[in-house]
Amino acid sequence: MAFTAKDVKALREKTGCGMMDCKKALTQADGDMEKAIDFLREQGLAKQAKKSGRIAAEGVAFAKTSADGKIGVVIEVNAETDFVAKNADFQAFVETCADTVIEQNPADVDALLACTASGSTETVDALLKEKVLTIGENIKIRRFTRFEGNVVAYVHAGGRIGVIVNFDTDVAYNDAFVAYGKDIAMQIAAINPSFLTKEDVSAETLEHEKKILMEQVINEGKPAKIAEKIVMGKIGKFYKENCLVEQAFVKDGNMNVTQYTNTVAKELGGSIKITAFVRYEKGEGLEKREDNFADEVASMVK
Repeated sequence: MAFTAKDVKALREKTGCGMMDCKKALTQADGDMEKAIDFLREQGLAKQAKKSGRIAAEGVAFAKTSADGKIGVVIEVNAETDFVAKNADFQAFVETCADTVIEQNPADVDALLACTASGSTETVDALLKEKVLTIGENIKIRRFTRFEGNVVAYVHAGGRIGVIVNFDTDVAYNDAFVAYGKDIAMQIAAINPSFLTKEDVSAETLEHEKKILMEQVINEGKPAKIAEKIVMGKIGKFYKENCLVEQAFVKDGNMNVTQYTNTVAKELGGSIKITAFVRYEKGEGLEKREDNFADEVASMVK
């Protein structure tokens, strides 16, 4: 019985196993879906396949840079429970993934899984399957971002938030610069800006915000002829709240982030410009598990 790419995809969705494993299973089973599932179970992948449907919304957001600060990565790897996220073996796997991204620059998660893991002869995918089997929870590499330039990394609250910031600068990448960079990264972790500069706010976003603010002003009973001026004032506040370089600096509310950056640049004898940032918060946008361990045990003995 022949099989198609759609069959491979369907088997992957049913079992959570890798594409090559699914293709091999269908080949062995002559295209029979149920026999292919049995084959995967027989090959020791049953535990992973069984757990692959369970929600992995815990885990860590991790960030690090190369030793010279020229390459940085932020990555999110999810597990089912916060307990596993604190497991040293899990954390070591996450750092291995980050090192692999730094060294090999994969295009996406699938490409990362196919990479030979940093410091290993096995692929990242093979290590991931091993962790699922030994740790006993569903584990997924969700996303990563890699920067090249002058990068500073910051991890907040033991992996709840990971941040990388990229800078264009002619000052030395030394302890003083890294301390400044971590201040900016902590600002991003704490305040969660949506944009870097005013120019990054799309026209669509701006018009949507203006429309909402206009409705608010009119509902407050303000005359239409002055409503637009009030709205423009509120847009200024929107920029200050949502654009990183416009935000009040969290460590000194008397200056904004741009002013703080310029002050540090002058002290270090050069120029500094923030060019990009990425902030990952673990589990954001994912459905959380609502069951607990007692319920799971109870369901197993029914």
